[in-house]
Amino acid sequence: MDIAIIEVFIILGLTIFFFVTELFPVDKIAMFIVVSLILLGLVSPEEGISGFSNSATITVLALMIIAVALEDNGVIAWFAKGLQRLSILPLLLLIPVFMFITAGISAFISTTAVVIIFIKIIFQLAERYGIAAGKLLLPVSFAGILGGSCTLMGTSTNLIVNSIAQNRGVEKLGFFEFALFGCIFLVIGIVVITSASRFLPAKNASESLELDYKLDELITTLTINDDSPLISKSIKNISFLNTPNVTLLKLIRGSDVTNAPGKYITLAQGDRLVVMADLETVEQISAEEGLSKKNTEKSKENEEENPESEIHLVEVLILPGSTFIGNTLNSLKRFKLEGALPVAIKKRKNIRNTRERLIRKDLDQIRIKPGDRILLEITQAELNTLENLEGIVILRTHEPFEPKNKTRKYITLAILLTVIGLAASGVLSILASSLTGIALLLATKSLEMNKIYHKIDWQIFFLLAGMIPLGVAMTNSGADIWLSEHLLMLFEGKDNLFVLGALFLITMVLSGSISNNATAVIMTPIAITVASGLDLSAKPFILAVMFAANFSFFTPVGYQTNTLIYNLGIYKFKHFFIIGGILSIILCVAGTLLLATLL
Repeated sequence: MDIAIIEVFIILGLTIFFFVTELFPVDKIAMFIVVSLILLGLVSPEEGISGFSNSATITVLALMIIAVALEDNGVIAWFAKGLQRLSILPLLLLIPVFMFITAGISAFISTTAVVIIFIKIIFQLAERYGIAAGKLLLPVSFAGILGGSCTLMGTSTNLIVNSIAQNRGVEKLGFFEFALFGCIFLVIGIVVITSASRFLPAKNASESLELDYKLDELITTLTINDDSPLISKSIKNISFLNTPNVTLLKLIRGSDVTNAPGKYITLAQGDRLVVMADLETVEQISAEEGLSKKNTEKSKENEEENPESEIHLVEVLILPGSTFIGNTLNSLKRFKLEGALPVAIKKRKNIRNTRERLIRKDLDQIRIKPGDRILLEITQAELNTLENLEGIVILRTHEPFEPKNKTRKYITLAILLTVIGLAASGVLSILASSLTGIALLLATKSLEMNKIYHKIDWQIFFLLAGMIPLGVAMTNSGADIWLSEHLLMLFEGKDNLFVLGALFLITMVLSGSISNNATAVIMTPIAITVASGLDLSAKPFILAVMFAANFSFFTPVGYQTNTLIYNLGIYKFKHFFIIGGILSIILCVAGTLLLATLL
């Protein structure tokens, strides 16, 4: 074996290891790949950065930008709002209807963006109508994946496979060329998941936040009376405020609110202290320090007069690409959080953190990652502007409805239909039509550049740009040919149907461990070489890789939407492994038989 091939396999093995263990974010892993390939001479510097100019990468970026406009102008929420009227349906009808609608939208809009909106809608349905969120979230995620597999622009995986195939001289795929197969897979998925829904957890998202976060500590407002010994004392000299039993969240003096007040502030009569402590501690310090609790008659009257000052607990989900990622929960106080204060955090689950971790202490040591859930303490007035924060989704609260500009909503929808029409008809490529759509959005002021900078998931962009050179290195070194030759030796004497099925299965298993996009980059050149070695059409093998790379249902780590719903804490790994595993096996068999008709 040539030394270059060994080096490629070492880099490939380390890549898979880092993806599985999550020792580094995916964008960092991608950059490590690029630098390693260049330093080892496996690709030229120009080839190393070719992923940033690759048509598939730019197309994915353009589609993500359009998705930002669709979400920002209320188009996706407009589609999803109608689902609330379906709450009267029985669960066995509600699940397939939700899946069908999710899949239909995901065929033309970023699957991740659609599922994020649907997560929010499902939590609202759960609070208003008592529908168990656990019965809908997993079906919606799976449906988004299946729907995205129906068209060429449905997922980034489809675009990558098509781009690699074109670079290797294979005829490009049509916009709806494989839609029939995708629709059949969707129907199978709806039937299987609806039938298995009885085994999904019936956990209701409307459970109390206080109970969910085990908040035996109260968030209470204490007013300093005129006879309190705290008057004229600085915070650093007040003993109970410097113990782990009491956390001072806010100081309210008249109409001025100080979040996380400093220790040198001197207290005065009438100051209100927003503290977190257990009931016994609150009662003790109130009696000893001349403090009155918020629930006095006078406080109730003030609260009725000023409902905007009422304190709420709000749960938010940290999305990939959020500016909060990498910061400690304590350091969020330095960010502009629209007045909200972090109270508790639920850490996401991963292979190194299989138990859901609830943390309220040592906040300066806990760093935030995508998928973490944070509990915020916030007033009604501050809640009205919380949605201005980028990179979060509000999961639970009664938030006020903020109407969108109807004209821009309709313009954005019309532009989306134009993009789809131009790409589907073949008048323009998906890249050209997407860029045209962006230009129209900017020209009609339906999209602002600052929204693009803040809301795009740049991790996906860097992941694609970093993985594409790995495919180039496999070609340069001959690693793809070496693998293909050994696979052909292994499959020697076997039926073509068996070879196609084995390729489908291998791709699906790999996609369950690492990113579906990374799987597509690795497996597409191998599939083309295997097809050439068997003297068969490359198209069924390319489609096998494309579908199998998307169909990562049996683990929550292969596809971003699965990771998001897994991190909500409703599902266990077994729900993906068993239900997703059964669906994966059925789709593998069905996919092999369907694609074999193209041989």
